Amino acid sequence: MELRTLRYFLAAAQEENITKAADILHVTQPTLSRQMMDLERELGVTLMLRGKNGLTLTDDGIFFRQRAQEIVELADRLEKSFVERQNNISGMVVIGASETVGSQTLARLIKEFSRKYPAVQFTLYNETVDNIKDRLDKGLVDIGLLLEPVDVTKFDYVRLSQQDIWGLLVRDDHPLTEKESLTADDVASYPLILPLRDNIRVEILHWLGRDEKELTIPLFYTLLSNAALMVAEGLGCAFCMDGALAIRSDPRLRFIPLEPRRVTHSVLVWKKNKIFSPATSLFIQEINLLRAIIE
Repeated sequence: MELRTLRYFLAAAQEENITKAADILHVTQPTLSRQMMDLERELGVTLMLRGKNGLTLTDDGIFFRQRAQEIVELADRLEKSFVERQNNISGMVVIGASETVGSQTLARLIKEFSRKYPAVQFTLYNETVDNIKDRLDKGLVDIGLLLEPVDVTKFDYVRLSQQDIWGLLVRDDHPLTEKESLTADDVASYPLILPLRDNIRVEILHWLGRDEKELTIPLFYTLLSNAALMVAEGLGCAFCMDGALAIRSDPRLRFIPLEPRRVTHSVLVWKKNKIFSPATSLFIQEINLLRAIIE
């Protein structure tokens, strides 16, 4: 299976039409059709259903498209890395960031680095911790800003000094807004919106001193920006941290810290023993300088 074949498949899947995809790829329609049939024969599955209205991906086709996109993206980045090594410091540094107060430090690092190396560009993915770790493992992200607790066995890392404070996001007309801080007994009787991430959810349930079956939980969330909308609509109260921008995005919402106080840190991580592009290597040096300041 060649990289070119993956690009052909992705074009056909994007256009949902062999003729249109062939025009974009500057190949003939029979050539592209034959390539797609050879690909399906090689894999032993049907990737596309051909109909009068165009192409429709099968479940195998959807799965293959996801993996093909990852492979093509990785190949493109690899090619760019070799080009960067032959020129002055330029290129792309890809960062995945979770919702945390550590984003303020990351923003300062990027701004200072951009001042020194204006030809370097950054791509920033706002993702969940698990998705960022997956992209780090696959080489699709260079550096991750992750919220603890997180397994850093495979990574070099710097733990940031800022602390994220745990609390509850409530609507401004909720009875809990009368309190300056919240105990487990204060909140347990209300509908609660919890993070989907397992180890965070376990910590919250430990703080509450209750099993999930004893609580009313209408929603689990990955990114707080979506959960905040649900809080604003009155679905429930969301456990979160004060570093997330979403808690300040709606004047109808109020963040109330937990009692006893619970805090966590964020970490900047990158894969051990990996050869990075010159631009990424220099940015990691800047992060390590931050480690020296913190320690």
